[in-house]
Order: sequence, then structure tokens, then C-alpha cells
Amino acid sequence: MERSLVLIKPDAMERGLGGTIIGRLQQQGLKLLALKLLHVDEDLAKRHYAIHRDKPFFNDLVEYITSMPIIACVFEGEGAIDLIRRVMGATDPAKAEAGTVRADFGLDIQRNATHASDSEENARKEIGLFFTDDEIFDY
Repeated sequence: MERSLVLIKPDAMERGLGGTIIGRLQQQGLKLLALKLLHVDEDLAKRHYAIHRDKPFFNDLVEYITSMPIIACVFEGEGAIDLIRRVMGATDPAKAEAGTVRADFGLDIQRNATHASDSEENARKEIGLFFTDDEIFDY
């Protein structure tokens, strides 16, 4: 069983899409193990996007993710990482397959509604940034 972090980003929150996006993942048979509404501070944003630190859009990412509250979730399931990424669609909504979250709700490459872990290693790191072990339920 794999676990993945999913973030419902500010643009989706602003449009009231959190429940819809979470529901789409649950409809795929994924188990929701943790969920919290939080306002990401600059330190957490910089740690989360550290892989992009040297890219020209890094500061824009930090500013965006800290602009308003988000929902952070942990989902679990067989092949969860690939399944979630298929449900989400390509990072650029203009290139996302019809019927995916980003094709349906993404506005542009930055305001693309969601973030999902891209590997088991990154999932462990990312989950650890947003949740303590005590905040993740197993049922």
C-alpha cells in the first residue's frame, strides 16, 4: 500500500472545490488517512518547494501557496501515487486529459488546483512536512 500527500491549492479553495477533489479521489477507492485545513507559512512553503529553489518561479510558488488556506491530505491505496497523478492530470491544465481534476478545474500551470506526491520517497518527505505520525489514522 502506498501513501501520497495531496494539497488542495489556493485557487481550488477560493472556488470551493476541496470537497469535490477529495471526493474524486475517494471514488477511486483511496482511503483518506489525514486531512487538515491550514495556512502554509513561508518556512513550510520553502521546504515543500525546495526542489525548485534555484528556478525563476520559486518565489512565485511560495507567494502563491501562502496566499490563503489550503487543505492537506494523506491518501492510501494500492498504487496510490500513480493513481492520484492520473486523476489529477498533467501539471499544465491546458495539456491535461479531459475529465482530470486539472483539466476540469485548473486555471494555469501554477494555479492548477492540486499538488500530489510524485514518488514514494517524496511522499514520505512531503507527508512528514505537513503531518505528524499521530495525525495520520490507519483503519
